[in-house]
Amino acid sequence: MAPDLPRTRMDDVTVERVLRVVEAIPAGHVAAYGEVGSVVGVGPRLVGRILRTWGSGVPWWRVTNASGDHPLLARALPYWEAEGITVKPNGRGCRMAEFGADLTLLRQESAASLAELDDDTAP
Repeated sequence: MAPDLPRTRMDDVTVERVLRVVEAIPAGHVAAYGEVGSVVGVGPRLVGRILRTWGSGVPWWRVTNASGDHPLLARALPYWEAEGITVKPNGRGCRMAEFGADLTLLRQESAASLAELDDDTAP
C-alpha cells in the first residue's frame, strides 16, 4: 500500500489505531467519525463499524457524526452529563463548535500511542 493512500482494510492494527485515537479524545469533548478517521487514515464508516464491534472498552460516547448527533444518544447521555456535554436544542446530539475536540491536540495526544503500533508492525 502506498504511504499516501488511506487504509481501507479492517485489520487488527487499523482497529487498534481507531480505538487508541478514541481513547485520546479528552473528557467533555467529542470528535466526529470522520475526524477520528482522518487521524488514523480511514473513512468514517469504518470508524463506526470498528466502534460498533470493538468499541465497548473505549469512550465511544465521545464519537459523533459531523453535526454532533449521536446515534446512541440515550445510552451516551449519562456519560455526557458526567462530562458536562450538553444536548443541543434538536435533542439529537451536541454542538460541535462548543464540544468538538481540538484535532491538532488529538493528533498530538494520540501520536505516541500510534507510533508504538507502527513500530510493532514494522517488518
